[in-house]
Amino acid sequence: MEKSGTAQGNGRFLPLNGKKIVLGVCGSIAAYKAAHLASKLVQSGAQVDVILTASAEQFVGKATFSALTHRPVTTSLWEANSPLAIDHVSLALDADCVVVAPATANTIAKLALGLSDDALGATVLATSAPLVVAPAMDANMFEHPAVQTNVRTLRERGAVMVGPGEGRLASGLTGKGRMEEPVNIVGIVRQVIGKNGDYAGRKVVVSAGGTQEPIDPVRVITNRSSGKMGYAIAEAARDRGAEVVLVSGPTALANPGGVRVIPAQTVNEMRDAVLPESADADLLVMAAAISDFSPASVASEKIKKSSGSMSIELVKNEDWMPLATGPKLVKVSFAAETGDAANKARSKVASKGAVFSVANDVSEAGSGFGTDTNRVGFVDAAGNIEQMPLMDKLAVAHAILDRALKHLK
Repeated sequence: MEKSGTAQGNGRFLPLNGKKIVLGVCGSIAAYKAAHLASKLVQSGAQVDVILTASAEQFVGKATFSALTHRPVTTSLWEANSPLAIDHVSLALDADCVVVAPATANTIAKLALGLSDDALGATVLATSAPLVVAPAMDANMFEHPAVQTNVRTLRERGAVMVGPGEGRLASGLTGKGRMEEPVNIVGIVRQVIGKNGDYAGRKVVVSAGGTQEPIDPVRVITNRSSGKMGYAIAEAARDRGAEVVLVSGPTALANPGGVRVIPAQTVNEMRDAVLPESADADLLVMAAAISDFSPASVASEKIKKSSGSMSIELVKNEDWMPLATGPKLVKVSFAAETGDAANKARSKVASKGAVFSVANDVSEAGSGFGTDTNRVGFVDAAGNIEQMPLMDKLAVAHAILDRALKHLK
């Protein structure tokens, strides 16, 4: 299976471009989140066809979803303008994925029993596309034995359950029943659509973000890395079927759905997470901006500004990437430089045991820390350089995976 998604004329990579998603919305206060989910799916390039249950229409109307998706919305098997009125399985046959979000206890029960008395039930029964279910209900309902039995039945048939999360519910109670956030559901959709991709059966470890080395309990030495490039690589690998472990420094980014995230603040914490995870991995991509230096000593209390200046002695951190080993491990390094990045990266590839390095000039417009785009050069162990154009970071991520795939056993 080829990787999904395409880069558009404006350089933005659409991971679900051309994919057809059926979104079933049930009667829950969380239906407002379904509108956000529909928008996120469309922004990712998908064609989204929404099916509203009768109860869902009591919360969010057809016009909202029609405006967001630019598609007709189905509410009944008997609508004259519905594709289901012509062929009861037309949406089901065309779908690349069916998502039910929010999924109420009632709808989960109907799906588990195979009932098809409405458009959503008929579509789920008729499709061979993967089914993603995001439950949403009030306190104690999800934990009820009847609901748990139905959830277990759907899982045994291959449905992917997303959530629910815990927190304050519409009733004012606190418990397990919150619909998963739309951005995470989109990530799971991308994962299930790409599960048979060219990285299926492979484990990919990605480091991302900047590390923080403490000076005292309040202050740290860090860098400007946002983590966006590493997160894009993790998402791209997930979209192509890989089992992905993302070791992340502190960032403002949300954890990608379908990716196992290990937080790591310091250089040592990142090393202690990356090295054991790499032992059975196929690919390690070291996209993190790891601190080159750390304070020689860390004050136990906040250092007071008693004078007009302060000196900090720094010591060089160990380059531990060469210590990452495994029977099938292929390594890709990163080199963030200022000016002539590719040539500066030449000397680092072999020393890190990498098959190639991804070099980028962070002082270049559109290619620095925190941007959504990047212009990189691939530098192999022989010193050969392949320069890439300025691209969306997700497109850069796929270019890295394309190149790494040639080296995987």
